[in-house]
Amino acid sequence: MRDLAGANDRSLVAVIAAQVRCAEGGIEVARQVTAGTVDPARARQLIGVVEHDGDAHRAALIGRLRRSVTSPIDREDLFRLSRGVDDVLDATRDFVREFDLFGAAPDPLYGPVLDRLAGGLARLDAAVRLLPDAPRRAAEAAAEAKKPGVRPAYQRSVAALMPEAGPRSLVLVLLLGRLDVAGERLAAAADALADGVMKRFQ
Repeated sequence: MRDLAGANDRSLVAVIAAQVRCAEGGIEVARQVTAGTVDPARARQLIGVVEHDGDAHRAALIGRLRRSVTSPIDREDLFRLSRGVDDVLDATRDFVREFDLFGAAPDPLYGPVLDRLAGGLARLDAAVRLLPDAPRRAAEAAAEAKKPGVRPAYQRSVAALMPEAGPRSLVLVLLLGRLDVAGERLAAAADALADGVMKRFQ
């Protein structure tokens, strides 16, 4: 039973890890479009593919949870973790779509916020992978996922726009707000993992 439970835990974790990789892929698309290396219309196509893959992994997780006898943390917390990762990808999708819709131009002010989102997702990925065999270390790593500082980077980028007035600054503020939302969802996903470990292993 221990062997079966361990194999099932790793299977569930692998699906969530795949979700996190999709969210990381979404951030990479956002990086490319804001750097001007990918056309906005093409970026919308790319983010659509990434989102489809992320949704497929989330659906697979829900199906496996229904059939599973065990899980590495409570099902509710595992579901919250998955939903949080999905919300990060959704916010990134909205960012890429609106970048195209608003006719936004590449700008270096997006870079620091995207860098911190990518860093947080990388740390969350590491935390998820620790979950089956080292849950307490996974909780510690999840706390680290909240530390890259998405909100301060967002605030600094918005503050840099304050001397300006006009359509460019309005579009930038709106789009940066989407990335701030992604940071909030990332924090929620990390909290779900940490909460689940605390409930199960305290």
